[in-house]
Amino acid sequence: MSDPTTRLGSPIQGVTLYSFTRAFHGREYDLEGLIRKVAADGYGPGLEIIGFSSFRGFPAIDDRFAGWFRDLIDELGLVTTSLAINADIGIHRDRLLNQDELIEYMRRQIEAAAKLGFPIARVQISITPDSMAALAPIAERYGVTLALEVHADQYASHPRILALRDRYEEVGSPFLGFTADWGATTVGFAPSLIEAYRRRGATDELLGQVVDLWNEFYEAGPPADQADHGQRFGRFIGLAAQNGRPDLGIDFAINGTGLFGPARVDDWLEIMPWIKHVHGKFFGIDENREEPSVPVRDLIALLVQSGYDGAISSEYEGWHWNYWQSPFEIIRDEQAVQRSAAQNAGSRMVTDAEEARLQLAQWLPSTEGASA
Repeated sequence: MSDPTTRLGSPIQGVTLYSFTRAFHGREYDLEGLIRKVAADGYGPGLEIIGFSSFRGFPAIDDRFAGWFRDLIDELGLVTTSLAINADIGIHRDRLLNQDELIEYMRRQIEAAAKLGFPIARVQISITPDSMAALAPIAERYGVTLALEVHADQYASHPRILALRDRYEEVGSPFLGFTADWGATTVGFAPSLIEAYRRRGATDELLGQVVDLWNEFYEAGPPADQADHGQRFGRFIGLAAQNGRPDLGIDFAINGTGLFGPARVDDWLEIMPWIKHVHGKFFGIDENREEPSVPVRDLIALLVQSGYDGAISSEYEGWHWNYWQSPFEIIRDEQAVQRSAAQNAGSRMVTDAEEARLQLAQWLPSTEGASA
């Protein structure tokens, strides 16, 4: 599964504030309060944030706010890991952004990442190889690594991802890479999602058929192309309609094909040398204190055995439907699984802020000479 000559990695424990979206939207916490809770409850030291959802006026960040944010991170002993930025070419109602406009739109967000102290910017899959190549010198100028997210229904060996990898090799910039999202490599529907559908009135017979259909796709492997993906999407819609619940069809299809990816764990080896950051996507913890739909232990073992020293942002996606359990307790339990898995793989998760800061600086390309 890995090169026996590779030293073992020690991933950095972290979390993305996206995991706590329900608490944020419910105004249980403001931005500062949520960051303080991350520090107080030990979900760090790594901290990932989505720019547009957390910073008012993003990507316009003034010096006063940037200073306040950096001081807060230092005060709390956290380490900024990744800032999620957007590649929305449809921000105008009447037309799409052209290449020059897209590059400038992305440049402003990369500049904001640098100003806020984030060494990585998570880029969305809609960015093409040509755009990533054009962004490379901008990333180098600001000292921010661009890590394009590999997210279901894509996967590491998908032709689109391999085309990006090949372009990275041609460009030769250490500031281009990937964010590996574990949602591409799941092993089943989340039990909490099945429970949410049940609370919406779906019968056990229908839910059993939904699970059986997903399992059929899992056995077949990830979709070969967009046509294959579309066919699977349509089958979930048809299944709902056949059972008298057409209202659930799109929901089944989006989750069944776009959130629970059926690629195997070893698939990540296709791009492992370019993985700069990891989204530890997961959906819940069961009564055994394990994640039943994401092979967290196997994924951690793969990273450790591959020498991965970057950060893992625990990314709890179950908040979309699970309103009856605390996301904070779920994150706590999932991170315990990560730490246990790293220990079982012969290594450990880094939880000390200073060690994490130094390790991340060594893991990522040098930012000397970069301008914020």
